[in-house]
Amino acid sequence: VQLVESGGDLVQTGESLRLSCKATGFKFDDHAIAWFRQAPGKKREGLATITVSDHLTYYSDLLRGRATISADNAKNTVYLQMNDLGPDDTALYFCAAHDRLRLPGVPKTWLDLAPFGTWGQGTQVTVSS
Repeated sequence: VQLVESGGDLVQTGESLRLSCKATGFKFDDHAIAWFRQAPGKKREGLATITVSDHLTYYSDLLRGRATISADNAKNTVYLQMNDLGPDDTALYFCAAHDRLRLPGVPKTWLDLAPFGTWGQGTQVTVSS
C-alpha cells in the first residue's frame, strides 16, 4: 500500500501547480483521498478530499476557489490543481487515503481530524514573492 506524490516545485507568486498522488497496492475506487500540507513550525492543514468512486469533493476554506481536486480512476491517481499561488502556500504537500466506508463523519471531519491510514511522503511547494 503506497501513495507517491509529485509535482511540487519552486514557482513565482501568481503561478499554478498541479500535484499528483499515485496510489498502488489497494483498491483505489473504494477509497477517499485527501490532500494536506504542513509548513515548518505550523500545524498540518487539510485542503481537499475526494471520494474516488463518485468523485464527490470537499474543500477547506484555505484553498476554496483556488484549487481543484480530481481523480483519474484508470491511472489510480488523484490531482490537486492549485492556482494563484502565494508565499503562504509554501509547504510540504502530501496525500492520504482511507477506505471510504471506514471514515467517520463527513468530509469536513476528514480534513479536520485526518483519520487516514495511508500517507505519502510529500512533495515540496515553494512560492517566491
